[in-house]
Amino acid sequence: MALKKSDLYSSLWASCDQLRGGMDASQYKDYVLFMLFIKYISDKYADSDDFAPPVIIPPGASFRDMIALKGKSDIGDKINKQIIAPLVDANDRLSKSDFPDFNDPNRLGEGPAMVERLSNLVSIFQKPELDFSQNRAEHDDILGDAYEYLMRHFASESGKSKGQFYTPSEVSRIIAKVIGIGPGNTTARTIAYDPTCGSGSLLLKVAAEAGKHITLEGQEKDVTTAGLARMNMILHDFPTANILSGNTLAAPKFKDGESLRSYDYVVANPPFSDKTWSTGLKSPDEFQRFAWGEPPAKQGDYAYLLHIIRSMKAGGKAACILPHGVLFRGNAEAAIRTQLVRSGILKGIIGLPANLFYGTGIPACILVLDKENATARKGVFMIDASKGFIKDGNKNRLREQDIHRIVDTFSKQADTPRYARMVTFTEIADAKNDFNLNLPRYIDSSAPEDLHDISGHLAGGIPERDLDDPDNALAPYWLVLPGVRAALFATLRPGYLRLTLPLPEVKPAILNHPEFTAFNAQAGARFQHWRQTVSPQLTGFVQGGHPKALIESIAEALLATFRNAPLLDAYDIYQHLMDYWAETMQDDAYLIAADGWAARTTRIVETDKKGKARDRGWTCELIPKPLIVARYFAKEQVAIDALQADLDAAQASQTELEEEEAGDDGVFAGYDSITALAVKERIREIGSDADGADELALLRQWLGLGTRIAVLKKQIRDAEAVLDALAYEKYPSLTTAEIQSLVIDDKWMSTLAATVQGELDRVSQTLTGRLRELAERYATPLPQLTDEVATLAARVEEHLRKMGAVW
Repeated sequence: MALKKSDLYSSLWASCDQLRGGMDASQYKDYVLFMLFIKYISDKYADSDDFAPPVIIPPGASFRDMIALKGKSDIGDKINKQIIAPLVDANDRLSKSDFPDFNDPNRLGEGPAMVERLSNLVSIFQKPELDFSQNRAEHDDILGDAYEYLMRHFASESGKSKGQFYTPSEVSRIIAKVIGIGPGNTTARTIAYDPTCGSGSLLLKVAAEAGKHITLEGQEKDVTTAGLARMNMILHDFPTANILSGNTLAAPKFKDGESLRSYDYVVANPPFSDKTWSTGLKSPDEFQRFAWGEPPAKQGDYAYLLHIIRSMKAGGKAACILPHGVLFRGNAEAAIRTQLVRSGILKGIIGLPANLFYGTGIPACILVLDKENATARKGVFMIDASKGFIKDGNKNRLREQDIHRIVDTFSKQADTPRYARMVTFTEIADAKNDFNLNLPRYIDSSAPEDLHDISGHLAGGIPERDLDDPDNALAPYWLVLPGVRAALFATLRPGYLRLTLPLPEVKPAILNHPEFTAFNAQAGARFQHWRQTVSPQLTGFVQGGHPKALIESIAEALLATFRNAPLLDAYDIYQHLMDYWAETMQDDAYLIAADGWAARTTRIVETDKKGKARDRGWTCELIPKPLIVARYFAKEQVAIDALQADLDAAQASQTELEEEEAGDDGVFAGYDSITALAVKERIREIGSDADGADELALLRQWLGLGTRIAVLKKQIRDAEAVLDALAYEKYPSLTTAEIQSLVIDDKWMSTLAATVQGELDRVSQTLTGRLRELAERYATPLPQLTDEVATLAARVEEHLRKMGAVW
């Protein structure tokens, strides 16, 4: 049975993190990622019959050979000499510097400590679920994704200065999409280039977006990180990608003759504000990159940007992540920025939230460059996406809806209030802006101010402006629910309204109004339409299917279905699906892709510290037991629920009796703990004493409730055991159609329908909340408040006078 994808990642991380000890995550990652790499290439290529496999595994240098080294006193030295060295010698694209030193006592400990740590590390990767000899579906490389998962965790653990080898995948995906690469405009000759490629994740996202095997080239200054990139390329099935080490600005490796090579697509996440960018650089620059001006010595951002522009073909596209300062800093950078705008190459700017990147909390932006039709370009398309994110630990992270909204808006070049607009060169060049590109100059992304109305405070009444002004949150509601507005408000005086109902009755009036009922029904019909549309894709998803392709297709369909739905944000509904995919559906889809529509039960076996195994029952990942019970054994469950209700009532009565008789004069006043044994002993003590009759009755009542509770508990246990057996025995008889119905209808669709209903509930809550706020704000006019203050002041004065206080 296939292991859940999420379980694989988390168990891998937990195991590796446990072994790390005192080593810095930025160092330990090198060992873990190499182990993942050697396991993968061993599984995939060690027994390859290919004439020229992309990676050659020499005899004696596979993961199987590493297993044989476990426990040996010289395990670290042997890994270096018998595994890594032959691997490097056999593969031109790999170099010794790509891999960590497995015989380093400073990092791994000395003697037995090193042997234990390395042996345990090898054992982690021996897990049967990490067998990749049967390679997964082409576009769902689970090990490549695991590599990304580990790198993200290592980046977040590596502290301020060492997370720069990894660009958050959400940002990489935006870049890959906004440069416009896709299957329709790429061939085998298409080349993408990253001059500061880190671990290669950004290049790989571009390749994924291309949808075919394009050529990838990248340069990385840090030797170890370049090695990570080479391994990452192989893990993602791009073994021919060319990753070279070196300083891109001082010594670019990719040249045609003495000129920089030019590319179809260039992407980069350079080090922010690199203070040493000019180290080793010849002056004047032999590659003519700084014709628009030389960047300041202590700010390297424009140096990388100008290198990118020089590396673009005549019709090339590019995108680069830079700190916000490049948009507005003065002096030399202002002069370069002016030339950049005038050239027409700057197609767009996307402002990102702060604290997205590892190693820095400052906000960054994506500059999108396009040399095609640059001279005809009339402006720069700007997006301020700084407000769209979710907190994730100590970092911020873009949600799926944030990514989609950015990409949709940029591809349509659609003006969106408080979010995006096309800004003309004339406006940018105007004296008041003087080529300053700071986004708040052009896009006011702040929420409109909630202004108080003086007349409303003085004379009462809700201002009509607060209800109907297009800039206010309520205006869209009345386009859909005009009758609700008419039912809730009456004119108080010109320009001011009053609620016709008490506040507690407002929400029920909205929910029960025919217009709101119709709105609910229309949203439900949209969901049902989507459900019917994607049903053939879901039932047609079979063993060997591509989960990523499945979710992309059904999620796009959901977004399209709700795109024009009034009062609902289609991106919010899309996010619910993507969240549920990450939590549950993705694991289900990978199980189906591995095993087909098979509902297999597995025993839950726990092993204690002494190695003794205990059977803790059973489970089924694809179809949990409650779904089987609800569909086939509802009557039995109802009977158990009734017994449980009786048990709860009996326990509540017993607890109530104990609390009532717990006082100093109570029956249970002297008890250390109230147990059946103690109560029976007290009953014997009382015997036939007539004075203890009342106490005796209460004790027997308590004891009777205890007996009732014990009987009910046994009845519930017995009934649950019977139900458990019935459910367990049902799984093998399920047909494929029944399994699909249980998973698609009872599990997936019922959950998603509930989330859509949640969005509908939010509509009514938002409307009611705003109306309550306005009604309470203007409920008591100022003259009435003044009168109340005067009345209260007079009362206080009278009290003080009676108390003899004179002033």
